[in-house]
Amino acid sequence: MPVEITWWGHATCTVEDSDVRVLTDPLFARRLAHLRRRRGAPPPPGAWRADVALVSHLHADHLHVPSLARLAPGTRLLVPRGAPRAVPGLRRLAHLRLTEMEPGDERGVGGVRIRAVPARHDGRRLPFGPHRSPALGYVVEGGARTYFAGDTGLFEDMAKEVGPVDVALLPVGGWGPFLGEGHLDAGRAAEALARLAPRSAVPVHYGTYWPIGMDSVRPHEFHAPGTEFVRLAAERAPEVVVHRLEHGESVRLGDAR
Repeated sequence: MPVEITWWGHATCTVEDSDVRVLTDPLFARRLAHLRRRRGAPPPPGAWRADVALVSHLHADHLHVPSLARLAPGTRLLVPRGAPRAVPGLRRLAHLRLTEMEPGDERGVGGVRIRAVPARHDGRRLPFGPHRSPALGYVVEGGARTYFAGDTGLFEDMAKEVGPVDVALLPVGGWGPFLGEGHLDAGRAAEALARLAPRSAVPVHYGTYWPIGMDSVRPHEFHAPGTEFVRLAAERAPEVVVHRLEHGESVRLGDAR
């Protein structure tokens, strides 16, 4: 059964597999604190529809309570363990079916199984608060095995922890002129691709948000990561087909197994 991937911008994607709609790190805002959406319109109301939404970690550009509030009543919401304690606003989302996850946990939703996997990233709710929740990636397994990395750096056992996958949604940039520790830039994402060896990949987490007033500061870090990832992936993982999507664009991938 084919899987369809739609990239809405930043880390927000819809994965449609086995008649299940999976939404990753929903962020529907034009502005978030000091960040402004500079490319692509915010996802339309149709993008808010999902059977299950995945939150990878507690940073506000990945766990955005106002965006989660737009999800329909009864939507399943998987979050890192400890998230409701660290982000009290989650507890007000009584219309959602919330489940806390940690690496190794699995949940079934319709015809897919979703497994939480480790990520190398600061999982705290910044700018304050103790480190209460793990940063996660997720593997969605139905007709295909799709890996959503969330935010992560490279780590030694990445391929082992994630396992065999058919599609990888990999972050290749960020929202500012410099990437801190625990992130993938285009080069590190290409190295991750070589380790994971999926059939297909989609670059995400770039070219969407940028700090207000910093348009002229290292603008190539905003525009270039997707194209640079395509180039480096062709060198380091030439067997992988990379689909660089525009905001709101979809790709339909054939039977993966």
